[in-house]
Amino acid sequence: MTNRLAGAMSPYLRSHAEQPVDWYPWGPEAFEEAARRDVPLLVSIGYSTCHWCHVMARESFADERIAELLRRDFVAVKVDREEHPDVDASYLAAAGAFTRELGWPLNVFVTPRGHVFHAGTYSPPVPLRGHPSFPQVLEAVRVAWTERREDVVASADGLARAIAEAMTAPEDASVPASADLDAAVEIIEGLEDPESGGFGTAPKFPMAPVFDFLLTPREGEAARRGVDLAQRTLRTMGASALRDPVEGGFFRYAVNRDWTEPHYERMLTDNALLLTAYARAWAERPSPWAATVATGIAGFLIDTLQQPSGGFGSAQDSESVVDGVRSEGGYYRRDVHGRGTLAPPAVDRKVLSGWNGLAIGALAEASTVLDRPEWLEAARWAADAVVENHLLPDGTLARASLDEQRSGAAAALEDYGMLAAGLVRLGLATGQVRYAELARDLVERCLPEGSGAEASGAGAPTAVAGFVLPGGGDPVLAAHGTRVDGDPSEGAYPSGISALGQASLLLYQLSADGRFRAAAEGAVRFAASAALRVPTAFGASLGLAASLAEPASQLVVVAPDHVRADESEDRVTAARAMRDAVRTRRDAVVTVVTDQEAAAWAAAGFGLFAERTSRDGLPTAYLCHDFVCRLPVTDVAALDPR
Repeated sequence: MTNRLAGAMSPYLRSHAEQPVDWYPWGPEAFEEAARRDVPLLVSIGYSTCHWCHVMARESFADERIAELLRRDFVAVKVDREEHPDVDASYLAAAGAFTRELGWPLNVFVTPRGHVFHAGTYSPPVPLRGHPSFPQVLEAVRVAWTERREDVVASADGLARAIAEAMTAPEDASVPASADLDAAVEIIEGLEDPESGGFGTAPKFPMAPVFDFLLTPREGEAARRGVDLAQRTLRTMGASALRDPVEGGFFRYAVNRDWTEPHYERMLTDNALLLTAYARAWAERPSPWAATVATGIAGFLIDTLQQPSGGFGSAQDSESVVDGVRSEGGYYRRDVHGRGTLAPPAVDRKVLSGWNGLAIGALAEASTVLDRPEWLEAARWAADAVVENHLLPDGTLARASLDEQRSGAAAALEDYGMLAAGLVRLGLATGQVRYAELARDLVERCLPEGSGAEASGAGAPTAVAGFVLPGGGDPVLAAHGTRVDGDPSEGAYPSGISALGQASLLLYQLSADGRFRAAAEGAVRFAASAALRVPTAFGASLGLAASLAEPASQLVVVAPDHVRADESEDRVTAARAMRDAVRTRRDAVVTVVTDQEAAAWAAAGFGLFAERTSRDGLPTAYLCHDFVCRLPVTDVAALDPR
């Protein structure tokens, strides 16, 4: 039989389309049906490369007996957390009241008003080692709903109110000073595993956003120790079982402390952030291991995740069929010769605006650092595809698409911030100002004066940390009063607020527009208290704080528009030396543009490029610190080291 998920855009939802469960996709219809029948809803949240989601799908959701229980007593809703990150964030916040073991699949039971009254993760089909079976969970929830309704509803409503109060914006803290950031480095140092490397014990995660902080250039002994720690950790990870040595790319996490027994899915987010980290590690201290790992990650992104449309799919599965049996990790455990006979695990081809922004920025930056122009072309192709397909006529973004079919899901703050930051980095790498202009438009839409925040009602934008979400986010959550505005957490990748803060700071460093610096500072203040307490959970916020803590170093190199055929060998050599020197610079802004491109940037309002021209037919470097610039130089030896 085929249920309502057959026509869904999400591959994860479509994988449940042939199950006997009477699934609804996320939307108001499911809640209307629950109210009509006077039954609760099961909202089951997962994603296509989630191993335990696969297991529960096979064991429980494909079982006719369990499906009958769900049809009889519930309205069942299936959600792809990658398509609806705001739904996932809202229900994760509520699920924390019922279980400390948060993860996916996340199965929450909610009233027809959308308020959670019970939640859990994976449940086996039969009782197992003290854990109740899924049918037992369903029966307990049914009994509670039918026999203790008043208490259940009161508890659910109370939890919704408590979460709403807890999620209000905290009082503004100050932007962390250098001493605060030094203390955060010390906390992270204390979490280093002295035996196996990385942070903590087991399971062992890459914690990719932490490297954004540790590798942000700062002065002082603590900052230098942070760089040492980042270099050590990245080298250890690159040599561990967490990395696929054949196709490149990193797995999601390792079960054991020594990085063995990986959880084999490969995520776009992890690998985009780690590509940036390894490229910056190489720029800081050029080493073969960093270049090798970065090259492998870029190869995985381009060869495996990039789609025919140009956009990047969200992940590659951990499971595939090996020797006729479905296996988790069996494909990845083969060597290069054994892989040629195997079909690779499936890729979730869903293109997400924000996650693509991470990959676009990573490939653009790494292409410059490691002199790989083909990576830049891949980034440009992806950017053009996402802009063409996801940027709507009114200037807002779509969250997701598959084969150029757009999802109806609302874009999240992370989509605006991550895509904007990626487009700025692409503009700096290509010299094309149009990408920075697109980024500026996206960020301005998230500032109150550019968002239509004067609208009122349940779906109106709400300002959090100085940003608003155009359109107000998911309308179902808004109607239920369960929308989580401005979640600052940064588990595997930057929060929407820190991503917008990073994009804002880049725009400020190019334009000197104080609105953007104020926006970046607001993003830092929003998470500052929590970030300084638990720095490994707020690496991107701390990286942004570190960038704000000291004057930004900006380097613009302007080259002649054309190189004459009769140029002297000395001039060609000098030009090549200047470009090579720029590759390893760790300034906040580094770009090489032609005279014509510099004029275009300046005309577009990016003041850093005003009156920047080449001199004497040579690439000419302009080194500035917060827009206070030194005299231009054409000799690379005259540049300050960075």
